[in-house]
Amino acid sequence: MEYKIRHTILVVDDEPDIVEIVSYNLKNNDYKVLKAFSGIQCIKMARIHKPSLIILDVRMPDISGIETCIHLKNDPILKDIPIMFLTADSDEFTSITAMNVGGNHFVTKPIRPSTLISMVNEALH
Repeated sequence: MEYKIRHTILVVDDEPDIVEIVSYNLKNNDYKVLKAFSGIQCIKMARIHKPSLIILDVRMPDISGIETCIHLKNDPILKDIPIMFLTADSDEFTSITAMNVGGNHFVTKPIRPSTLISMVNEALH
């Protein structure tokens, strides 16, 4: 059987455990995974690798996920990459703001692996 990677996904969170858990589940579903641990690192990696999807935390120490999304959506080369916010922030203001700046999905932690994969599949098709 031929092993085939479907898409590249950039996972961004300042908590390494979250990045590892999400990455593990994505890799088990044949996705190629890139990892970033800050908004600045996300922007740099997105410019280099142009992933199919970015899974982005809202609260990060350098620049927030909201600010990161704004930078990505203002970049003509990166603006069409779908962004899935994955965050512990469940308040309505944060979710509305995330969608208003260009997020495609807003999901709260913790998330079940099957739900994550289902949403990723939906975002990419």
